Amino acid sequence: MTPVHGEVRTVDDVASVFADVVVEAAPSSIALSGGGTAKDAYAALATRTLDWSDIDVWFGDERFVPVTDPDSNEGMARAVLLDDARPRAIHSMAGAGSTAAAAAAAYDALVAAAAPIDVVHLGLGPDGHTASLFPGSAALDVTDRLVVTNGDALHQHPRVTFTYPALARSRLVVVTVAGEEKRDAFARIRAGDDLPAARVTAERVLWLVDPAAAG
Repeated sequence: MTPVHGEVRTVDDVASVFADVVVEAAPSSIALSGGGTAKDAYAALATRTLDWSDIDVWFGDERFVPVTDPDSNEGMARAVLLDDARPRAIHSMAGAGSTAAAAAAAYDALVAAAAPIDVVHLGLGPDGHTASLFPGSAALDVTDRLVVTNGDALHQHPRVTFTYPALARSRLVVVTVAGEEKRDAFARIRAGDDLPAARVTAERVLWLVDPAAAG
């Protein structure tokens, strides 16, 4: 059984506190996520003062779809935050190669050559997944790559995702958990169940959980 790593903070407004944490961290690099909670978090971050001209933006996982696709994490982040913020660089995950495998290999090399990412944002799926690290998937056991392809029958589109070694390199991982539909997964993690999100480690891991998810 694997207990949750890091600090757990119960907050009323996960998105707003996430934005405050990022500003306080003053990162030179950040890896973004996807999903509804992430969209709210990036909308909140867009209202804060941050010198984006000194920040490199990465993605912790991505569906292998065009950026213009509604399912694209990068497309969402651009629309809500990045197009106006204009960071120093945006390292596109889906755009890194012509196939998911090629994109994963190219992104793996990019991440390996770069300094460790200061802040990595993750979410939590109702099944306990984080990034595109799904229960029972092969990516959970990868130790020699920072970025790999992944997927399962329950999740649409091939995925490209950070591995646990990639997450472990970062200075701060912030996991945002909001909504009653996440309550069971979060309770299982706190109880010590070996769900994918429970395995996340880094120099510092901070869980921001709203009352609905905290139970």
